[in-house]
Amino acid sequence: MTDAHRAGRPDSPAALADALRATGYLADDGLATAAYLALEMQRPLFCEGEPGTGKTALAQALAQVLGAELIRLQCHDGIDAAQALYDWDFPRQLLHLRALEAAASVDGSTLDADAVEASLYEDRFLLARPILRALRTVPAVLLVDEIDRADDEFEAFLLEVLSEHAVTIPEVGEVRAVVPPVVVLTSNRTREVHDALKRRCLYLWLDHPDVAREIEILRSRLPGVPERLAQQVATAAQKLRTTDLIKPPGVAESLDWARALQLVGARTLDVDSAARTLGAVLKYREDADRVRNRLDSLLAS
Repeated sequence: MTDAHRAGRPDSPAALADALRATGYLADDGLATAAYLALEMQRPLFCEGEPGTGKTALAQALAQVLGAELIRLQCHDGIDAAQALYDWDFPRQLLHLRALEAAASVDGSTLDADAVEASLYEDRFLLARPILRALRTVPAVLLVDEIDRADDEFEAFLLEVLSEHAVTIPEVGEVRAVVPPVVVLTSNRTREVHDALKRRCLYLWLDHPDVAREIEILRSRLPGVPERLAQQVATAAQKLRTTDLIKPPGVAESLDWARALQLVGARTLDVDSAARTLGAVLKYREDADRVRNRLDSLLAS
């Protein structure tokens, strides 16, 4: 990394933690250190943990800190290299070819086959998908979200790209990053990601925050929330995470809940206000029914 691209970056884990805090992301020492090392060592950061623990938000906050473009690759079952890398805009290529043929028929000229073929693979017809965009963008943060949803073949492809910071497009040639993007991979651990990919990365496990940190997060992201309400929401969210739910709430749901309570004019969390706003924190009918029947115990201090 050149000095020009290093300039302005936080120069210690503590400085990075402060910069992340300025964006609204509260990082503990372990998280800030892992992220700082990933930046300095130019290694991907593999973030694993339960949904809602702030993995995706970390990439978003890093992009803000670095003044970088956030480029997101959302993984899913069946994703392949073409969806992640590039494609050609076939309809535009076809229109271009027809335009050349029409022009040639008007002036009676003969098309040069090699020249026509070359013109079909100009950059204007190239559809850059997230990985190619990240390699061509400076600075960039590439978020590979939920890599555990992809298959082994895609993992192998991704490993090669992350190792070389380059890809080869047959019609164009090699595209190599001038400055490698900062890469954050996330996993909800729906399956184990292969060791080969993990070895390429620095590893970070993210847990749900404790009550004190969650209160701090709520008050940081929602400055107008009353202290008592933030405390009640954080405490209730912690209890919900220990309940047998289909989808326990993450910090994002806690923030939604506190915001919903504010919007309905609640200054404290009681049975009535909780029942009216459960849809902000619980996303399955079965979970809502289970919790609604025991709100008294949930809210008991």
